[in-house]
Amino acid sequence: MTVRVGVFGTSWWADAMYLPPLQHHPHAETVAVCGRREEPARKLAEQWSIPHALTNADEMLDLGLDAVVIATANDSHHELALKAIERGVHVLCEKPLGLNVAEAEEMTARAEAAGTITLVPFTYHWMPVNQWVKRLVSEGFVGRPLHINARYYTDFGFDDGYSWRFDREIAGSGIIGDIGSHWIHLARWMMNEEEETVSALTSTFTERAMRPDGSDYERLEDSAVLTVRYRSGAYGVIQTCATCWEGTPFGQTHHVEIHGTEGTIYATCDWDTVQQVRGVRKGETGGAVELPIPADIWGGVRRDTVHNTYRDVFRTTDVMTRGWISAIVEGQPAEPSFREGLAVQRVIDAAYESVAASGAAIRLAP
Repeated sequence: MTVRVGVFGTSWWADAMYLPPLQHHPHAETVAVCGRREEPARKLAEQWSIPHALTNADEMLDLGLDAVVIATANDSHHELALKAIERGVHVLCEKPLGLNVAEAEEMTARAEAAGTITLVPFTYHWMPVNQWVKRLVSEGFVGRPLHINARYYTDFGFDDGYSWRFDREIAGSGIIGDIGSHWIHLARWMMNEEEETVSALTSTFTERAMRPDGSDYERLEDSAVLTVRYRSGAYGVIQTCATCWEGTPFGQTHHVEIHGTEGTIYATCDWDTVQQVRGVRKGETGGAVELPIPADIWGGVRRDTVHNTYRDVFRTTDVMTRGWISAIVEGQPAEPSFREGLAVQRVIDAAYESVAASGAAIRLAP
């Protein structure tokens, strides 16, 4: 079986994250790319030997596609996903799923009713450090998890030029939805939890320029802290900030700490050469020791730099984009699906409701 795929989006992200794994999958055929402007679409199509370069979504969907990747700005996710789902086309859609819960709910309901196979690519889900933490927690290393502290520090928010990622009308959510959505998902997944309440505080530390056309807009936050209480009584502190100078080649670091009734896990990824998990069990002394990531989790990917690990995970192993294609071939669901994207969107929306209420706890529906 060959899965005929179209890609919405012509940015560096589509070029780096989606086209390589599609090219490497034996059952995928990239039929078309579609963007807002003709020239970038044409150049990307030529680069990857893709037959069609288009600027009209309906024209691409009328090519008889089996699946689409939506790697566009957030304000287009809802419309493009519904157009594809109406045609029975499987959808991989970037996070956050929609501009708000209402959009995410409709996308999820329509996809499930149509029986389409969906995926929301929370990329860090598949990185070896996080896979190992998830396994350790699932196997009982920490006992009953009591709390998680997850921090994502990066520096792109120091750039004071215009970026649609901080434009409410286009992005819907700032750092909470952009990089915070990753951490909201990872915390839910690692802890195997559902949120009960969410509290949040945000700041905008960088003064950003007007839009390129000179118009003004509502600027979104570049730093946020969320406090989540899960339904088991455990809680999490999720901090995402784009105005942190980390001094690493990629300008970011990731940190996860989980404490439980029987032990503690510390995970660090510095986006240079450190991909490390340490732990200590209840009753042990001398501090946490390294817990080497097992070979089966590495799966043969390079370990010299985090960049190379990242490239290999998504281009050579059967996860995320490649895993979604395989799921389509096998007629099986893929995870994280739109259902998980919706759950994360509910936390994002609750966080903004909390910010508007000066950090008050917002209760989520069961």
